[in-house]
Amino acid sequence: MDRRLLLRSLPSFLIASSAPSLWTPALAAKVKFPAALLIPRTGPHAALGRSMERAASLAQGGKASGELFVFDTGSTAQGAAAAARAARKAGVTVILGPVFAHQVPAVLGVVGSGVPVLSFSNDAALLESGAFLFGITARQAVAAILAYAAGRGIRRVAIGGAGEGWGGQVRAAAATAAAAYGLETYPLPAGDITALPATASGANDGLPDAVLMADAAALARLAPDLAVRGVQPLGAFPGLDLSPEQFRTLDGAWLSAPDPARFDGFARSFEQRNGSRPGVIAALAYDAANIARQLRLGGGTDRSALLATGFKAICGDVRFREDGSATRVLAILAVSAAGMRTIATPAAA
Repeated sequence: MDRRLLLRSLPSFLIASSAPSLWTPALAAKVKFPAALLIPRTGPHAALGRSMERAASLAQGGKASGELFVFDTGSTAQGAAAAARAARKAGVTVILGPVFAHQVPAVLGVVGSGVPVLSFSNDAALLESGAFLFGITARQAVAAILAYAAGRGIRRVAIGGAGEGWGGQVRAAAATAAAAYGLETYPLPAGDITALPATASGANDGLPDAVLMADAAALARLAPDLAVRGVQPLGAFPGLDLSPEQFRTLDGAWLSAPDPARFDGFARSFEQRNGSRPGVIAALAYDAANIARQLRLGGGTDRSALLATGFKAICGDVRFREDGSATRVLAILAVSAAGMRTIATPAAA
């Protein structure tokens, strides 16, 4: 299929959803180790929640089985706490969610350490909080792209981007990954490489071998100057919804992302059932529901069971760590005006 259409669909978070799956005591009593999906079914992010619910339903064969019950968090910490209390009342043994980082402490305050919480957040500030981060993190994205770059002879990488949020997390992750892969990294002041000279031959003497950016628009602005200087553009973005102009400008850039071949199979099933393309958050909900099912079939959903093994997933095979982080296997994609193609397929975790 068209890789550009696929990857542009990955972060399309606002997608139509299915009918609600409601908890009842009678249904819960039929299943050992039920799980709860905590999502916004009301409020400004209700469409996002509905897409996740529909994807989780797809993981269960598209029907309520008593394995997974859905509770509305809205978009507030108070709503998340209320959903967690309802989940505890239902007797669930693992919680999938909530979606937003600011809701996670509220859920943990209700369930404590007795119920594993797989939050959909990717906020590194939640490490060691007691929750697991199931979102695609800067550490995962940066480790994948820098490992590939190091294997292709890249040795010096300039890191650009804003100082807060995702940009700050990318820079912190790059410092850790650089040591692991023998790379030299240094900041790119104000994201500007134009002051550095280009040689007549196009060689990059005195320049970095590559520039890693946390923002697609910023990397696209630098790309023409990088091309003149023979510097490889690298991207670690929270989403890959590139515009047609960015596809042209970023020709030759390398990005890390979920494996398109895996995502496409899920996306086709989702679209056939629901009539619209899923995004990454929907795929994460599908993966989380499958993990809950694997735990249930394995005979336990406690924290030790979650840490005992790795899990295959549409958004990259994962293995959880004690601090709440996870390793995730991502693919490497090359950008061209025609779209994206996979240049390194991930191995199993």
